[in-house]
Amino acid sequence: AKNAIKNKKKFQNKNSIGKTKRKNGSAGRYITRTKAVSKLQVTLKDFRRLCILKGIYPREPKKKFKGGNTTYYFAKDILFLSHEPLLDKFREQKAFLKKVRRAVGRHEKKAAKRLDARRPVYKLDHLIRERYPTFGDGLQDLDDALSLIFLFASLPSSKYVPAARIARCQQLRREFHAYIARTRTLRKVFISIKGIYFQAEVQGTTLTWVEPHAFAQQPTMEVDYRVMLSFMELYEALLTFVQYKLYHDQGLAYPPTLDDTLDASGASLSAVVLQPAPGQLAA
Repeated sequence: AKNAIKNKKKFQNKNSIGKTKRKNGSAGRYITRTKAVSKLQVTLKDFRRLCILKGIYPREPKKKFKGGNTTYYFAKDILFLSHEPLLDKFREQKAFLKKVRRAVGRHEKKAAKRLDARRPVYKLDHLIRERYPTFGDGLQDLDDALSLIFLFASLPSSKYVPAARIARCQQLRREFHAYIARTRTLRKVFISIKGIYFQAEVQGTTLTWVEPHAFAQQPTMEVDYRVMLSFMELYEALLTFVQYKLYHDQGLAYPPTLDDTLDASGASLSAVVLQPAPGQLAA
């Protein structure tokens, strides 16, 4: 009878007192993506977005105990993700979308609009402080953020990229250009087939980014917009924090205001009105 109990599948990973046996080697240090998604109780789409926001990437163990075509992560990274507050927000959004779809399926338009007005939102402030403990860390990691934000600022609105996201990128681009022009920190410019490369020195840190040429861009399905938008979500928050500090150091109010008349006439940089911050004198 004792041998029959030991041979049962649910008792194979248990020791003599009923506790789970500790895994050694790669099986103890790594975890597969399928198991990580099941442990966190999120969808694969939310898991990918959470990994991008937290800066967690797949790893390659020396011994692939579940096969060579499986994606692996550090077990400690998944344990770190399990305590992330964004998990609760993702679950709230999932429950919210389920309610909206149910209302739409019942043709209850008023109820669907009322639910949509209470859409759950979240902020990435704690992630920026966690990933970039100092202002210098955020400034040094700004190259990719600038390139991606300026790329999206030049795209037309489509079903892949909403118009609100493009407008936000255009606003951030204009604010950064206004700061560079105000402080006169632009050092080099190079024109290539890919776009226009810029290099500026901001508070002792060299920033290099590329802006695409002003041609009509056609969205294509060859690009994974979900992944790019997840990075964009992080980079928008990062650039907002960095620009607030840069403007504050110059004694300027952030965000800057726009001259509606000049903006309507097509002026881009000239429409930005830089004003001193309350209680400070502009540098």
